[in-house]
Amino acid sequence: MLTRELIARLPKAELHVHFDGSLRPETILDLARANGMTLPHSDAEALRAYMLVDDARDLEEYLARFTITIALLQTPEAIERVAYEIVEDAARDNLLYLEVRYCPVLSTEGGLTIDQVLDAQLRGFECGDREFGVVTRIINCSLRNYHPAVSIEVAERSVAYHDRGVVGFDLAGGEAGRPPGVHREAFDIARRGYLGITVHAGEAAGPESIAEAIFECHANRLGHGTRLREDPALMNYVRDRRILIETNITSNLQTHVVASAAEHPVREYLDRGLKVTLSTDSWLMSGVSLTDEYWLAHTELGFTRKEIELMIFNAFRGAFISRPERQALLKRVRAELAAIA
Repeated sequence: MLTRELIARLPKAELHVHFDGSLRPETILDLARANGMTLPHSDAEALRAYMLVDDARDLEEYLARFTITIALLQTPEAIERVAYEIVEDAARDNLLYLEVRYCPVLSTEGGLTIDQVLDAQLRGFECGDREFGVVTRIINCSLRNYHPAVSIEVAERSVAYHDRGVVGFDLAGGEAGRPPGVHREAFDIARRGYLGITVHAGEAAGPESIAEAIFECHANRLGHGTRLREDPALMNYVRDRRILIETNITSNLQTHVVASAAEHPVREYLDRGLKVTLSTDSWLMSGVSLTDEYWLAHTELGFTRKEIELMIFNAFRGAFISRPERQALLKRVRAELAAIA
C-alpha cells in the first residue's frame, strides 16, 4: 500500500518553486524585527496561517502575499539565510535536486545590484548543498509587467552566471493581458546563452499563452500548463516534442484554475502520454511540500507508485543541468528507489 510516509522516503526533484514563496515564518519574523517592519501577526503559527493563500479569487490575489516576503529580501544576509534554509527544508523532504526560481530585480529595491542578489543566493545554496547534499540551481525570472528592457538585463546577467549555478530563464507574474512574446528578445538571449527555458503559461491565460511560450519564447518546459487541454492539437504537439509540464495541483486550486484536485488535468496529461512532473510552486503560500503534492495526486487522482516514480524520473530527466550531472543523479535515484520496498 502506498502511504504518505513511503512517498516522503522517495528521492525527489523539485523544478518549480519560488524563492520568495518559501520562507519560514520564523525567519520572516526575525527579518521583520531586524528591519522594523510590522507584520500582521507576531506568532509564527499565526503568521503561517496568514501567509497561506486560501482566500484568493484569482492569480493576481495569490501573488499579492508576496509583497511581504519581497520586502524582507533586500539585503545579502537575508537572501543568503533564506537560500540556506530552503536547501535544509528540501533535504527534510528527501529532495536530491532543486531548482529555485526568483526575479532578482525584486531584491534591488534597497540598492542591491542583480549580481549581488545572485551572489547571495549562490552562497546560501552552496553552503546548503555542502551541508545537506541537495544539488540546488537557480532559474532567474523576469516579470510580465516589466518593460522588455528589464527582461533583457535579467537574461544577460543569467547568461553571465550560467557557469556559476544559474541554469534557466523564466517569465512569471500575472498572465492576463500580458503575452510572453513581448519579452522575446530576452528569451533569444537566454537561448543563445545555452540556458534552459521555462515559461509560466496556461494558468490564468489560455492555451494561446502556451503556444506563444513555445513558438515565440523557445520554452523547453512549461510552468503550470493547466489549460493546455483546451487545445487538443497543441496538447499533441507538447506530447510529441516531449516538452515537460511542471504541474502544480495545490496552487492551481488556490488560484481557481481548477475547481478541485480530482478535476486537475495532470491525470489526463499522463494518461495521454504527456511528460509531466509535480512541483509545489511555493512552500509557504501554498502550504505544501513535494511529498504533499504527490500524496494529493495519489489520493485525489489515483496515481500509483509506478506513476509517481515516472513523474519523479521526469523531473530528474528534465532538469536544466549537464548530462553527466543528470546521469549521476539518475543512478542515485534508481538505487534509492530499488532499496525502498
